Amino acid sequence: MASPQIQRSVPDILDDIASNLTKIVQAQFRLAKTELKSGAQKAAGPGAALGAGVVFAFYGLGFLLLAAVYALSLVVAPWLATLIVGAVLTLTAGSLVGIGATQLKRANLAPDKTIRALEEDVQWAKQQIK
Repeated sequence: MASPQIQRSVPDILDDIASNLTKIVQAQFRLAKTELKSGAQKAAGPGAALGAGVVFAFYGLGFLLLAAVYALSLVVAPWLATLIVGAVLTLTAGSLVGIGATQLKRANLAPDKTIRALEEDVQWAKQQIK
């Protein structure tokens, strides 16, 4: 025995599709917000520690460089000692910037789950319209 099919009007079907799409978009926004918030929370603590460490390292490095200039000026002219220490510092900084940039490029900060879900929703919506 075949079950009877319920005939729905086109406006009813379009209303259902529009309603479902609205719910899906709202859910995607909630997912994106949650995903981004989670990423920000993970980065907050390490970011603060990194910032404080950089400030202390900056001052410590300054005093060490000043001591290196004074020590080197006992052997060569003070201007040459300053030039040597500055050149070594510049080369070191360039290397560190390069390493940091490479590591930052590897970090994936995009909300991947949200992007995949939105792509699936677009496919679903296309199928519903056909």
